[in-house]
Amino acid sequence: MSGITVVNDAVPGDGYTRHMGCDHIFFIGFLGAGKSTVARNLGRLFNRRHLDTDRMVVYREHASVAELFSTIGEEKFRECERRALEQLSLEKSCLVSCGGGIIESHSNTEYMKTLGKVVFLDIGLDEALSHICHPEIRPDLGDYEHAKLLYDHRLPLYRDAADFTVDIRGLSFSEVAYTVGGMLYEAGLL
Repeated sequence: MSGITVVNDAVPGDGYTRHMGCDHIFFIGFLGAGKSTVARNLGRLFNRRHLDTDRMVVYREHASVAELFSTIGEEKFRECERRALEQLSLEKSCLVSCGGGIIESHSNTEYMKTLGKVVFLDIGLDEALSHICHPEIRPDLGDYEHAKLLYDHRLPLYRDAADFTVDIRGLSFSEVAYTVGGMLYEAGLL
């Protein structure tokens, strides 16, 4: 697990880990990395609420991600993501799966860091694409060449945003959940 940086602002007390301020854990990574599955699995394991920024935007805007991309464009969609992140400032201890492009907005990345820790699920392009069941609903994916350009563009953005990086190549979603869960537990974040 290279690239892991642990910053622990937890305060011990009564046998529980208590955190000061917001203590969300955000999962970032390319489309198909399994961010939603990992957040949901860890939510069940650690009895924590799990949310998805794309679903929050869809619910608030009453339109699918693909519809929003075509009607308001990517820049305005990133603003919708920001409003979803702002909603999280009212919550505590959530596991949040983020849309693959949330890191396209530097302000979104910085805001996530004020609300908690960011975990990058690092996966290879071909493996990520093999996990996508409905590529037609992924507005920024396009064909393989476009996906490769997008992947190459976003990879350094994910790395820069991450407090933790976990190489998940070749792991099942269950193995990813146990690996990430163990790492975050050891860091005092779960």
